[in-house]
Amino acid sequence: MKKSLILSLAALVLAACNFLDEDPTSFVDRSNYYKTEAQCISAVNSCYEGLRTVYVTAFFTHVEGTTDLVYVPSVSDVNAIMDINPSQCSVSKRIWSTGYKAVMYCNAAIAGIEASTTIPDETRLALVAEAKTMRAFWYYLLTSVFGDVPFYTDDVVDQATMERAAHLGRMSAVRIRADLIKELQDCYSYNGDSYTGPLKQTRTYDGVEKGRAGWAMGMTLIGKMALWNAGTDTSGDTDWYQVAIDALERLVPVYGDLSQYPLSDLLFSVKDTPERIFEIRHTYTEGTLSYAGNLAQNCMPPYTSGTKTYDGLSIPFLGTTAKVGTCNRPTSYFHAALQPDDGKDLRVDINQGRRYDGKPFNTGITDPWMGPKFWCPEMSTTADSNNYPIFRYADVLLMLAECYCEKQDKEAFEKYLNQVRTRAALSPYSVSNWNRARQEVRDERARELFGEFQRKFDLVRWGIWYDAIKEYWEPEMDKRGIPTYAQRCHRYLPIPAEQVVNSGYALDNKEYNAYGL
Repeated sequence: MKKSLILSLAALVLAACNFLDEDPTSFVDRSNYYKTEAQCISAVNSCYEGLRTVYVTAFFTHVEGTTDLVYVPSVSDVNAIMDINPSQCSVSKRIWSTGYKAVMYCNAAIAGIEASTTIPDETRLALVAEAKTMRAFWYYLLTSVFGDVPFYTDDVVDQATMERAAHLGRMSAVRIRADLIKELQDCYSYNGDSYTGPLKQTRTYDGVEKGRAGWAMGMTLIGKMALWNAGTDTSGDTDWYQVAIDALERLVPVYGDLSQYPLSDLLFSVKDTPERIFEIRHTYTEGTLSYAGNLAQNCMPPYTSGTKTYDGLSIPFLGTTAKVGTCNRPTSYFHAALQPDDGKDLRVDINQGRRYDGKPFNTGITDPWMGPKFWCPEMSTTADSNNYPIFRYADVLLMLAECYCEKQDKEAFEKYLNQVRTRAALSPYSVSNWNRARQEVRDERARELFGEFQRKFDLVRWGIWYDAIKEYWEPEMDKRGIPTYAQRCHRYLPIPAEQVVNSGYALDNKEYNAYGL
């Protein structure tokens, strides 16, 4: 078992991410592993395995295309029309299997590096903190998608450990996140205002190798998970908004005012920008090793090869070799109510595709396409070489605004919300009613973070997902003849039926069963 796991890790170091360049041929088993810094780094690299597998079009459809902001005009995509149940859940299978494989690699890396006695303590502690940050990320993702899930942190080193992990039932997502928050707080420790953690307290790309998880991601994850618990923990034992504030406020002196980060950096095609805290990185060069995504093909105006135009317009920087599939579009709620074309919001022509170079698209002026934020320059067929932002500093500021709204701290709320609004050329917001202020920060999250793989998570943690899609999403689908299958249980994806069986029925889908699914 030990040898198999190490060989698996060794095989993955060449495929996990594009910053991997180690030679794994010397890795044999645990006795010869974790002896050098290069070997330990290779183990941590495996923690990133699967990111590109999850963050693809199907996942975008799940977290953005089944919300109030984006619709996918398809009558056959079960993910888009929510025709999902434990036996028919392709996106569930992808996220579940990839997520738990990544957890297994994280657990192995943490255990092996913690036990290593042949690398400097400073290096060992930093690598362990990075691996624990990635383990927290994978559990953040799993709990956001599935709710309560199995939770284990043991290294699978023998048959007994494997059997125990394979037969775990669901554990409270609130408790899982609480445990992970505590672990990250220990990793990124402070003595008062003095940082004492092993990873650099810096902006991601000032002191972190591109594509890796650093201090900023750890602080962001604490905030993300605390806000989830704020919306789902009914015990009232912890002030989760304060937990989020304590972590997120640490980022403000380091990242500074949002105005220094240009709106042009919101484009997925602009890579490794200083505002980004974590992103999924892709490359594509014809004829060489590539790590391409597939999202842009469903987020660009339709391309006609015969005329070399995109919905009637020539767009030179997009090239002439793109293969565009079924085009996603912003809902009318988003493009008419939240971010109308006649408003002052500078993000309109970034999020929405109504025109290019001042000329309107043939069919996109009143019912816009997805905007240049998602387009891929010189795309070869469907090979999307954009980077996908997962966490950004603007998100941090909006989370802080949300926390201070719930605490009814007017000065702090306006300070953080208005940094985001001001960069977009919107007038400053002044609180007159806290219920309206809560709605304003939710609307601002929609405008600022449009299409960035998290709208459904927001709606679910606020407890309004089903009501939102019934009001704003279903009419868009109905008028295109698409049947609507969505039920309240679809707030989370089901655990794949075969996983329930393999667990000896320790796992279940009771919420789906209650709806006859």
